[in-house]
Amino acid sequence: MTGTSAIREHMEVIGADGVHIGTVERVEGNRIKLTQQDSGQGTHQGHHHYIPTSLVAEVEGDKVRLSAKADVAVTFEEEADGST
Repeated sequence: MTGTSAIREHMEVIGADGVHIGTVERVEGNRIKLTQQDSGQGTHQGHHHYIPTSLVAEVEGDKVRLSAKADVAVTFEEEADGST
C-alpha cells in the first residue's frame, strides 16, 4: 500500500482498470472521502461515500489508483457511519 500522505483534494480516484470512481474531498483516518458529485444514483445520490485507504495501490500525478477494478472497488464504498 502507498502512504496516504500523498493524497490531496481534487485527485481522481480510479480503479485498477483505469475507470473513474470518484474525486477526493479529503482523507479522514483510514478512508478517502469522495466528493458528493460522485455519489451515484438513487439512495446513494447527494451524500459522501468513502473508500478504504487499504485499497490504494499507488498515487501518481493527480490520480489515486486502487488495487481493485472499479466495479469491485465500488462495492467497498462506505457511508459516513461506516455502513455499506
